[in-house]
Amino acid sequence: MITIGNIAAAIEEFAPTALQESYDNAGLQVGDPHAEAKAALLCIDVTEEILDEAIARGANMVISHHPLIFRGLKRITGRSPIERIVAKAIKHDVALYAAHTNMDSARGGVSAHAAAKLGLTDIELLAPQNGKLLKIVTFVPSAHAAAVKEAMWQAGAGHIGNYDSCSYSMQGTGTFRAQCGANPFVGKVGELHSEPEERVEVIAPSWRKDAVVAAMLSAHPYEEPAFDVIALGNDSPWGFGVVGNISPTPAMQLLADVKRIFHVGAISYSGSNMEQSITRVAFCGGSAAELIGDAIGAGAQMFITGDVKYHDFTSSNHRIIIANIGHYESEQFTKEIFFDIIRKKFPNFAAYYSEKERNQINYL
Repeated sequence: MITIGNIAAAIEEFAPTALQESYDNAGLQVGDPHAEAKAALLCIDVTEEILDEAIARGANMVISHHPLIFRGLKRITGRSPIERIVAKAIKHDVALYAAHTNMDSARGGVSAHAAAKLGLTDIELLAPQNGKLLKIVTFVPSAHAAAVKEAMWQAGAGHIGNYDSCSYSMQGTGTFRAQCGANPFVGKVGELHSEPEERVEVIAPSWRKDAVVAAMLSAHPYEEPAFDVIALGNDSPWGFGVVGNISPTPAMQLLADVKRIFHVGAISYSGSNMEQSITRVAFCGGSAAELIGDAIGAGAQMFITGDVKYHDFTSSNHRIIIANIGHYESEQFTKEIFFDIIRKKFPNFAAYYSEKERNQINYL
């Protein structure tokens, strides 16, 4: 049986909720994680029409990019669409799940997926998150080092880029004296002991720290293993926006391509050199005008995002072309990420794109 929790876990393996911003509310918002998942409806925003569609289709899970509940609900009386959706979802046993800024900053997430639609190549992260990586170091008898490393890898450590099972080892000698009440693996109580040991280092995401340390302690033969947990200043592989290269394309032609590919009603744009040929583009789904400086620093000639304000345009348009394609338009392909995750993990599970979904912003 596939449960609501199983579907959520598959999405969070790709986009851990620990990646979400402090203001966000990603994850399961309504529903029992232990209940059977019968089918899922995929969308960007949960609306009353979409919930009715899910009920009609027999889908007891709605997976959205934007969380329905951002702030706490003090009452559920049906006076607002959010209250009505929550009440009806509970009444009909429909789970509501959202992956928002965690999906924005996941590797291969919202921006990278959308940028691929434009044909960008050599895609790089635009604004990496800091403080998300740890180095975990322990000292283990050489004969047991392989088992300890394997345990830490299995718990989520040792991933660097497209590599896994990464670690570093160095041979050395550990010394210790077991005190009364100890039960030493090697050596005797009251005697100074020297043991050939291996220093083992692995990299781990900060949210996997407890699991990796627990796995290490479980596999380690010592009664009291020594270990260090060190915060790293390295740029993490998670963050917002991407930048990549594109075949030389006239600026106005590229904007026309963007309008067609993203089904944009109207693009607002600004730039002092609209005659140039574009070869490098930065993209960030959602509202990301604060990354204009990062796009300039990355050598992009055009930055594509949503929700750009007047002063965001005018303060930087002499240095880069800024294209505002709309919030929904820039994130609409997130549904495809959900679909791909589910289909890969649960190939026989029914996941549908909503047929009732519509951009909440209209163009005249």
